[in-house]
Amino acid sequence: MLPAELAGRLRGRTVLITGGLGFIGSNLAFALVDAGCDVTLVDALVSGHGGNPANVEGLDEVQVVRADLRDSDRLAPLVERAELLFNLAGQTSHLDSMEDPFGDLELNCGAQLALLETCRRRNPDARIVFAGTRQVYGRPRALPVSEEHPVEPVDVNGIHKLAAEWYHLLYGRLYGPTVSVLRLTNTYGPRMRVRDARQTFLGIWIKQLLTGERVQIYGDGSQRRDFTYVDDAVRALCLAVVDDAVAGEILNVGSREPVSLLELAERLVVLNGGGAYDLVPFPPDRLAIDIGDYFADSSKLEQRLGWSPEVELDDGLRRTLEYFRVHGERYWGGAE
Repeated sequence: MLPAELAGRLRGRTVLITGGLGFIGSNLAFALVDAGCDVTLVDALVSGHGGNPANVEGLDEVQVVRADLRDSDRLAPLVERAELLFNLAGQTSHLDSMEDPFGDLELNCGAQLALLETCRRRNPDARIVFAGTRQVYGRPRALPVSEEHPVEPVDVNGIHKLAAEWYHLLYGRLYGPTVSVLRLTNTYGPRMRVRDARQTFLGIWIKQLLTGERVQIYGDGSQRRDFTYVDDAVRALCLAVVDDAVAGEILNVGSREPVSLLELAERLVVLNGGGAYDLVPFPPDRLAIDIGDYFADSSKLEQRLGWSPEVELDDGLRRTLEYFRVHGERYWGGAE
């Protein structure tokens, strides 16, 4: 549930969420419906990319449209009526981008340009937030990583996500939409993808713990990361879409609590009431694109919008385990 003041600023607005059946999109949809918004979700439901109709079970107030962003005929009437557009669609697997770079190009660049062209032609007054990624920074030169850090992506996905950011900012400057970019960091929580590690390693760790498997930690587990609970990410997205203070800006979204992966695994075992883990060598394909330590400096977002992370790591992990303990079979069982 969003804070009352923020919910009041959103109430009655017409909203379009691309990637709306995915992890963050579905959590955002629940929050916006609760705030009194008219919400439409668009998702191509590409296999392996996170879209899951189970994510919005019980949310009867939303319209769900299965469509590709490149299908301008389907998208045009939806874009035309949207006051607020949360663009969360995209391919997020780093390994997939290395194995199929042209597919990643189409999904993270071609599809994004198609959506922006539809906005330019049909709704230049829309307010758009684009979900970027910390992956664009590559291997950090200094920590925590601020928006001033050089961008040096280490994989194809990072390059394409960076290009998509710039498409959004360019269209905002030239054609009228109010655009901001939020670079998200290791977002986790209920409805995340847990059947494999294509979106986040934490998802497969959750599944392994709850199904009695041993968690596998690549390397020595000393890598430090920060993790953003999905409710905090949703609040940041909503603040950004209604506030001109971040128009045309790129902002990091992270937490204040970096931990080593070994410590993270130990916390999960304790919170789960059991489990085990192993340190294993990095597979060569993962080692080639691993960024080592990363945690974000989110002070710009805090100063501009008054945002700060509210859900502490242990609390967020506990909530996530509880959710998948009840609903896990819908996420890791059966065909995708």
